[in-house]
Amino acid sequence: MTMDEEQIRQESADEKLINDAFQELLDDYLSSRHRKKVDLITKAFNFARQAHKGVRRLSGEPYIMHPIAVAYIACHEVGLGSTSICSALLHDVVEDTDYTVEDIENIFGSKIAQIVDGLTKISGGIFGEHASAQAENFKKLLLTMSDDIRVILIKICDRLHNMRTLDSQPANKQYKIAGETLYIYAPLANRLGLNKIKSELENLSFKFEHPAEYTSISKKLEHTQLQREQLFDQFTKPIKESLNKMGIQYEIKQRVKTPYSIWSKMQNKHVSFEEIYDILAVRIIFTPRIREEEVNECFNIYVAISKIYKSHPDRLRDWLSHPKANGYQALHVTLMSKTGQWIEVQIRSDRMDETAEQGFAAHWKYKDGLEDEEYTEDEAELNDWLRTIKEILDDPQPDAMDFLDTIKLNLFASEIFVFTPKGEIKTMPAGCTALDFAFSIHTFLGSHCIGAKVNHKLVPLSHKLQSGDQVEILTSKSQHASPAWINFVSTAKAKAKIQAILRRENREIQKKGEEILQEFLKKNGFESSFNIIDQLAEFHEIHKRNEFFIALGEKTVLLGEKDIDELNGKNKKSENKGGWRKYVPFISSKKTEEDEKQDLFVVPEKFNKKKPIFISEGNINQYKFPGCCHPIPGDDALGYIDNKNQIEIHKRTCPVAAKLKSSYGNRILDIKWDMHKKLYFDATIRLSGIDRIGLLNEVTQIISSQMNVNIHTVNITCEEGIFDGSIELRVHDREDVKSIIDNLKSVTDLKEISQIM
Repeated sequence: MTMDEEQIRQESADEKLINDAFQELLDDYLSSRHRKKVDLITKAFNFARQAHKGVRRLSGEPYIMHPIAVAYIACHEVGLGSTSICSALLHDVVEDTDYTVEDIENIFGSKIAQIVDGLTKISGGIFGEHASAQAENFKKLLLTMSDDIRVILIKICDRLHNMRTLDSQPANKQYKIAGETLYIYAPLANRLGLNKIKSELENLSFKFEHPAEYTSISKKLEHTQLQREQLFDQFTKPIKESLNKMGIQYEIKQRVKTPYSIWSKMQNKHVSFEEIYDILAVRIIFTPRIREEEVNECFNIYVAISKIYKSHPDRLRDWLSHPKANGYQALHVTLMSKTGQWIEVQIRSDRMDETAEQGFAAHWKYKDGLEDEEYTEDEAELNDWLRTIKEILDDPQPDAMDFLDTIKLNLFASEIFVFTPKGEIKTMPAGCTALDFAFSIHTFLGSHCIGAKVNHKLVPLSHKLQSGDQVEILTSKSQHASPAWINFVSTAKAKAKIQAILRRENREIQKKGEEILQEFLKKNGFESSFNIIDQLAEFHEIHKRNEFFIALGEKTVLLGEKDIDELNGKNKKSENKGGWRKYVPFISSKKTEEDEKQDLFVVPEKFNKKKPIFISEGNINQYKFPGCCHPIPGDDALGYIDNKNQIEIHKRTCPVAAKLKSSYGNRILDIKWDMHKKLYFDATIRLSGIDRIGLLNEVTQIISSQMNVNIHTVNITCEEGIFDGSIELRVHDREDVKSIIDNLKSVTDLKEISQIM
């Protein structure tokens, strides 16, 4: 076959692939409840196809397949209409081609142009290599979201398709994108009620960050599937009989926990896969006879099934009367099966089920054909959330990382319901305090708050509120915000407002500090420069210039002779003032003076970040190992290029690494271990069980004598016949830890064994 024939064959195959994908999108759109604007969608498709002509993705497929896939997700999985589908088809045109937003507006109108413009502003490419790009990106994302919710919905669809096709990216990019997804996009999807998408985003992130664990849990789920199906059939048989007698139109589904949520529970509760008992849940979805009576029908079903199985008194969750802030409505009850297992049953109507899967964002005020209708209660709730974010953005924090954390507090929080003195219901995040509540009502109320009355009893600012509390805020004009207040609040709004008040006050102190420093430098013959200021700040173990100026202004730092010596280089260099350490293994069979003297590796200018870094016995001392997560050989790890161009090594599960992936994604590297069991590292194993004479002796015998592992420290407590404790060991790698845990499982009365991550 000639080159020309091969090209014609390839073009023909591409043509078929593209046309089939677009036809699938059109078929799905035509089967929806939307007004049928096929001509507009076809016009957008042809325009995007022409604009991206000849361009391919890393996977090798024509680029236009990506916008089609994003549009399909928007239509099929989020339930959006023609405006969103067109915007999804055109979402990369302005960024990747010569067309402008004005061109889009002239051809497709202002609404589609506005959404495409919003999507272009928040795309990752325009920030280049700047630090904190993703956090800044996120600010813009939220700003544009306030204008049209469809911007964020299409962005989530875009991220979902990128995650589904992440295999074609190099490993360092996979960690960056997966980390960002878990940190930002999954919580956003959850907050907007997109439960199905949230679960898939979490699962895909888990698959790329921890492939071995993902495969292991997936296989275990596969092997236990038959057993679960038998339990499901056995458990639901009497329920079906009861519902049939009641004449209810229903379907019963089994909901199986995702590998990510199973793994999260294993990490948080320090349990094995076999010890997780709520992998299976049962979902009853019914069509109500009368739509207005659907809440009553939920309770009727609950009464009927609790006559068959005993219900758990503490595990009834009623989200019918007070839906979650993301619109979720259902009744959850936990029942004892005949096999002795607690099984959660979720009861919801078909309407509630659709909202749970697609989210009320899909039924937003901008949905095609609904522009002129009034808000529903759900949409008013979402509007409140967007308004809160807008308030935070009006006074954005200087540090983008802080901003991410602030927003994240609101994204993840579960809700409680509290009452004002007049009996109005306010939704607040769980764990919020009286001071949070004060700021949620008004900034003036918060900044002058001296305490509160909760259920008519006087409580301090830091008092944590419970669902059902009635709260009255007490104020005084002489009261002012203090730095300690940051510790009394958990909501994003309150934190942002307190920090804004404190920043205003700090500006004066900071100015005073700058003047003191300038005077000191001038008096001692030094020219003021950023390098000198940073050197002095580091000498006083302060990491930010602003904080150093404030310390000078408040007189908590006084400049003197030692500072002059530091600037003249007379002080002894005290290495390693930061929180990192050189990895000095405890025992080494071939430890030389050369190893001790090894300098830290400095990343050169033209460094290939796509290639993995292999850590071996010979170069381990060239990398920084921060104290936040203590990675050891065998751990899923990543590298981060810090501000000194040196490389920090973190576990991929490390909370610090999660922030780095989200905010400094272009500095992330892939790390591989190339160790040969020559060095030793710390690892801790947690144990608990029934206490008896000789138990600890048995445990230490297995570890020390049989496995020849050095025990560093033992910490055991015993109460009422139950013991709990931890053993710190010196091991070569994660494989050693697994072998020790497997061997300890043979000890009678040892009930739980897990590794502390």
